[in-house]
Formats: sequence, C-alpha cells, structure tokens
Amino acid sequence: MLSTSVLAVAACFLVATFFRQALSSPLNKLPGPWYARYTSLPLKWHEFSAQRTRYVHSLHLKYGSAVRIAPNEAAFASASAVKEIYCSGGSGYDKTEFYDLFKVYGRRTMFTTLNKEEHAKRKRMMADRYANTNVVREPSLTGISERAARFMQKCRESTDGVVDLFICKLLVSHTHDLISTEQNPDLHSYAFDCVTHHLFHPYGADSLQNVKDEDIMREIAFDDSLQNRILDYYNPILHKVLGKLLYFFAKPRETPLADDFVLGSSAAADPAPFTLLDRLNGQKLEHLDIAAECLDHMAAGIDTTGDGLCFLMWELSQPSSAGYQQRLRGELLANTGAAFDKLPFLDAIVMEGLRCFPPIPMSLPRYVPRGGRNIDGFFLPEGTIVSSQAYSVHRIDETVFPDPGTFRPERWLEQEGDAERRRLFFAFANGGRGCIGKHLALAEMKMLLRAVYSSFETVPDATTTPQDMEMSDQLISSRPQGQKCLLRFDPAQ
Repeated sequence: MLSTSVLAVAACFLVATFFRQALSSPLNKLPGPWYARYTSLPLKWHEFSAQRTRYVHSLHLKYGSAVRIAPNEAAFASASAVKEIYCSGGSGYDKTEFYDLFKVYGRRTMFTTLNKEEHAKRKRMMADRYANTNVVREPSLTGISERAARFMQKCRESTDGVVDLFICKLLVSHTHDLISTEQNPDLHSYAFDCVTHHLFHPYGADSLQNVKDEDIMREIAFDDSLQNRILDYYNPILHKVLGKLLYFFAKPRETPLADDFVLGSSAAADPAPFTLLDRLNGQKLEHLDIAAECLDHMAAGIDTTGDGLCFLMWELSQPSSAGYQQRLRGELLANTGAAFDKLPFLDAIVMEGLRCFPPIPMSLPRYVPRGGRNIDGFFLPEGTIVSSQAYSVHRIDETVFPDPGTFRPERWLEQEGDAERRRLFFAFANGGRGCIGKHLALAEMKMLLRAVYSSFETVPDATTTPQDMEMSDQLISSRPQGQKCLLRFDPAQ
C-alpha cells in the first residue's frame, strides 16, 4: 500500500514538474500550435513520413516567420533570423547531433563537424578547390563540358526523343547485386560524372557511358534509408532491437559499390592538381578520413545538382514556361562565345529554379549558444534548437518574393529589390557553413542547360503527371514523388 502511494506521489510530482516547465518556458511567447509546448511527436511523425518540410512550412503560413515546432525547437524564415543563426560570428551557431546521421565510415567530415571552430579548420583545407577561380579553369571546366556533351549525345539517341531525367528502376539479381536497366541520360549520372571528375580526375566515373559506374551512382542517389536513419537518431536502443525487422520496411543505407569506388579512387596516385583529392593528400589526414570526405562530397554533388536540374527542367517544360524557353534559347544562340556565367537570363532561370525547388529543402538545425539569444524579438535560452529551411525562406516574405509559388525568372533581372532577394536566397544555406560546392554546382547546372536549350525544346511526356513531380522530402534532399520525370526532347526550331 505504501509503495503504491509513493509511486502515485512520484508520478504526480513528475507530471506537475513537466507541466510547470512547459508552462513557464521562455519559448511560450513564440506563436505555434498548442501541442508544441508539450510534445515533439507530431514533428517526428512528419519527419518519419517524409513531410517535415511541408509541415513546417504550413506552420509558417499559419503563424508567421517565427514559429515553435516542438518543446525545445523553433523555426524561423526571416532574413534577420537567417543572418543571426547562420552568419553571426562568421559561421553562426553550432550544429546539433542531428548531423551525426551523416557521418561516413564513422568519421566526421566537414559537413558533420558540429563545432564551428573545428569546421573552419577543415574547410580551410579544401576551400580553394571549390573557389570559383578553380572551377572556371580549363581542367575543371573542360570536364564539365565533356560530360554535358555526353548527356546531349544520349538525348539524341533516346527512343522517340523521350528521356527520363530521374530514373531509379533497377533490376536485382538473385545475389542482390545491382544490375542496370538500359542506360538512360538521367541528370544524376551527369552530376555524378561531374563531381567525381572534380574529386578524383583522372580516376573519376563515367556513368553516362559505363553501366558499372551507373550502378555506383544509383546506389548513392536513390537511397531509401530515411525512416531507418530517423529511428536510429531518436531511439537507438529500439533501432538496435528491431534492426533485422526494420530491414524489410525501413532499410539501412548500404553502399558497397560506392565504398569500393571511393576507397580505391582516394588511394590512387597522382590525381590532377585541380582536384580535391590532390589537396587532401597534402594534409595530415588518414586515408579513411580522406575517403569519408570524398564520399560525402560525392553524395552531395549528385543529389543537389541532379535533383535541382530535374525539377527546374520539368518547370521549364510546362506550357506556361514556353516563353521562358524561347527567351533562353535566344540569349544562348546570340551569345555562343560568351562564358556560361555571363548570360543574365540563364542566371535568372537557375536562381528562380533554386528558389522554387531548393535541392536541400530541409531545416538546418543549430543550438542557441551559451547565455541565450534574441531572434526576431524572441528570447531563446541556450540549448534551444533553432533552424531555417530554404523552402520557407524563399516563400514567406511576399514583399520580397511576390507570388512566391509562381516560377518567374524575370524577378532576378529587376534592379528594385535585388539586394533583398539575394539576402533571402538560401538554396546553398548561408554564412561560413554554407555549401562549399556552390560554384561547382552552378557551373554544372548552367553548362547543362546551355547545351540542352541551345539545341532542344522540351515538353512533358504524358506518362509523367504533376502529382508525380510533387516533392518527396528525403531529409537531406528532395526528389519527385513518382520517382520519374519524363520529358520529350524535340529539335529546336
């Protein structure tokens, strides 16, 4: 009897403590759904079901640019908040343990380094290889140009002029080895070949022409480990207990082909001087750290460029964008000798594509530093998780981006409001921890678009619907819901 009473009193005390803390939290001043005070379960469920980005955006639409999304977590979508969280002190606030999900070979890469000082050290090792001055030099640029030409040749050879820009169907042998279907000029192969050229040349991949290399690309690009990763992050004990059962409906990430390729390429002798491998070989790093960094960059380079181009070319192929295609082709044909980064309308097309369809739409969580901080007029105590996501930053402020849901490239050519638009552009994140590969990605996108739209008109194939092209949020990347994107390539008139 006594023990029952003690348990009851203890339970009441715990419940009272829980509600007292919930009701007295400084975060209560933030707008948001009532349940966010007490539980993070709705947020976790939307993460698990690949809907976090749209869920957080729906809260922004309802409550504004500052919103509480969990008991100890808030999301922001204003320029001032982005500057505070990601740019203060150069690199902004420290990353949360969420980034442990993306460690490679058990090692921390530049992307998964949590402390901003440690990140700065790693970034200094390789920043010059991703500088625009290195990207636009001939050894690097020639590699991108050659791969764009291979992509174009594949398009010309395609059956009936129809190309699936996002192809992920695989045949699987009885030994569970990956076997490619008929090769297709999908954008992930192009991105894979470009990024491995920059990482490893002359040991890069040629998946546009080599079936085995294409299988390596598919293993990285078409990953379905979202649920497995999230469960491991939030409940590692349950993940361990249910490990074998999880394999059937929430598969872990398995990349044996890619591991062999990266471990072998990163150990190769005499890489080209412009490559990342050449730079890392000069640092005091173990081979596994070099391989981990290269695999991390390789995966990021495939998803960002491949997915970004896929959504952008789908949008450009809509009847409503026919005028944009015509205007782009006019600029390209009138300036055949111009550098790819000296074409204003091509730049506007890419900027608007990245605004509407950021390849990494996810929130980028950070911890509020010691002593707490004020963000957009709200005080947040130290240890609070704060974040912004490109999908919302690009849409919430309609004074900067009027009619934000409409693809309208000409907005990037308007002088009025240009500084505000660029301040809110978050496709490559911001601050010292922004995307190091930004210039390489832009070069790949612009050179591919230049090659395609100088020669072809593209229109949607009837087998791909707008529903197929809804965004499926894969935690670190996005992809079409239907996992296909078929366009018809017609010779330009």
